Order: sequence, then C-alpha cells, then structure tokens
Amino acid sequence: MEQNIFEECRELLVQYNLTMACVESATAGELTATFSLTQQSGDFLKGGLICYDACIKEDLLKVDPALLKEFTPESTEVTYEITKGLSHLIEADIHIGITGLTRPGGSETIEKPVGTMFFCGLFGENKIFEDRKVFEGSQEEIVRQATVHTAYLLKKSLIKSNLLNNERNTKI
Repeated sequence: MEQNIFEECRELLVQYNLTMACVESATAGELTATFSLTQQSGDFLKGGLICYDACIKEDLLKVDPALLKEFTPESTEVTYEITKGLSHLIEADIHIGITGLTRPGGSETIEKPVGTMFFCGLFGENKIFEDRKVFEGSQEEIVRQATVHTAYLLKKSLIKSNLLNNERNTKI
C-alpha cells in the first residue's frame, strides 16, 4: 500500500514532465532511495543530498548559522532554508526538504519531542507544502512514516496546485 503512493507521485511527475530533487537530514536519503526504486525514476528524479550534520546545512546549503542557533537544525525555518539551498545545487522543478528528530540526543523538547519531523516542498521559489508532524515508533519506523507522509504531501500538492497546468510542462 505504501509503495502505491510513490508510484502515484511518479505517474504524476512523469505525465506532466516534472523533475524533483530531495535534501534529507533525519531520513538520511530514504525518500530519494524510495523514489529511485519506482518505475521511470530516471525520468523525474534528479538526485538528492543528505545533510545530516549541521555543517553541511551551513557550508553547502548556505543556511545562516544564526538561524540554526535560533531555531535548531530540526525546525520549519531550517527545513525551508535547506530546501531553498538545494535549488541552487540541483536543477529541478520541485525541491523537497526533510529534517526532524528520529531519536533522543538532538534538540528535542516537550514542545518538539522525538518523532517530530518537518517537511518543505518548493516549486521554483513557491512553497507548495510545509508541514510539521509527530510520529511514534522506533527510529526506523519514524523515518518510514516521514517518507510516506512526504509522498502524500507531494501528491496532494501536485493535484491541488496549478503545477499540472503550468505552461512549462510540454506534455499537457
């Protein structure tokens, strides 16, 4: 059942000639890997970047260190910035970013417990989704739930938004 959501996203992306790239922190490449296993992944998946350590967020993705300090590497604000930073490194129509807390030892608090994940999707400079969700379970279960949730966010955004009618897409 979970794999269906990835195939459904793949169908929409391929049908409308859209490409995507992912930047992942807590999920450490799981989202990109799962999409790479779908049919025709070479037609839409441009690549991905794992930015597990904050120095990658700062040095490669150009996230302001003050922002990391103020909001922590696992936050809505930083997730947006890493997603925007990826758009300068990998050319694609859609850029997706994920950060979060999959185990104790990070920036967890009562308001932001382990299992809290942050999601951002950009089409060019336009935000197509942004979400914060708390998952429960083991580290592996949290990562899997977060990747599936991201695919649902992407599918919903593709269907609800005007992306599928964008004049840049030649297959319409």
